[in-house]
Amino acid sequence: MNVRRLTFVVVALIALTASSASAHTVGISRGDYLWKDGTLWVGVAFARQELASALPEAIEQRSADDLIAFEKHREDIGRWLTERLAVSAGDAPCAPAFGGMRFDGDGLALALRYTCGGPADELQVDARFPAALTRGHRHLVTLTSGDDAWEDVASAGHPLLRFELTTPPPARTAPVFAPLLRMGIEHILTGYDHLLFLLGLILVGRPLRSLVAAITAFTLAHSVTLALSAFDVWAPSPRIIEPCIALSIAYVGFENWFVPDARGRWRITFLFGLVHGFGFAGALREVSLPPADIPAALFGFNLGVELGQLAVLAGLVPLVLAVRKTEMWSRVGWRACSMTIAVAGVVWFISRLQSGV
Repeated sequence: MNVRRLTFVVVALIALTASSASAHTVGISRGDYLWKDGTLWVGVAFARQELASALPEAIEQRSADDLIAFEKHREDIGRWLTERLAVSAGDAPCAPAFGGMRFDGDGLALALRYTCGGPADELQVDARFPAALTRGHRHLVTLTSGDDAWEDVASAGHPLLRFELTTPPPARTAPVFAPLLRMGIEHILTGYDHLLFLLGLILVGRPLRSLVAAITAFTLAHSVTLALSAFDVWAPSPRIIEPCIALSIAYVGFENWFVPDARGRWRITFLFGLVHGFGFAGALREVSLPPADIPAALFGFNLGVELGQLAVLAGLVPLVLAVRKTEMWSRVGWRACSMTIAVAGVVWFISRLQSGV
């Protein structure tokens, strides 16, 4: 593939993703299940943005921050969940009932009650709703009965969970780590805005040591704000963070026209890394993970983001280094790509301001 064609492909891909990329949604929901006297009490916490996108007939996706829209469709939301979350005690199905809804920051908590008719040795939870949500959605389940607590994770490929109530639960093994590790990888690989930001850095990433410093500063910064947000120390609204992420992309694209290399660029990437970290942390905050789960979830998700980022850089850096040696690239290629990145950032900024996310 010659440089002219490669440049065209890169520009086209950036333009296409700019029209479709939206605010960040990491597919996590949390379920607290309590078994007592033949009844299963269930509380499920979702990110409102993700739940809204799964209910196009009841709530417009842009209404994720419109609490009145959720209130108006309270019963529709309850029906949607009860149709996709079935419970059986032994071989007998339990009768579901919607118990209410409450808002929790950027999240939404739904209460359900399953009447099972009496004691049972085994409970089966058939969670089909992850298949209707974000690709790769994970439902983190904690089931409590007396002094015992079982933990498991449901997904589109693993919807049926079985809990042997007569068997003591295994020792706690931080079940959130593996799902969050995978989600971190998926999030960066499908996070077109984060990827575009990294691409913008690479375009003028010489000398290599300065590029490494810029990316390291970005990584350290988003790790800090990811932790601040996850532990509820400080968490700005997505309505502020998401447009700021878009602006950071536009800035890098425009700045590429005026900086000869990456020397000293770590300062601005550290600042933007703080902003991107709040974007990464959204779902961890929205589903209000139990305090005991936050360290493992935080470490797993952040590690996944870093692994995904390294994989992307491992593919892009050699490619950019190869084409940088050509006359076509030095004359027009990097300028066309940088300008397209800047335009994509502006498009996302306007789109996110209009949608309120």
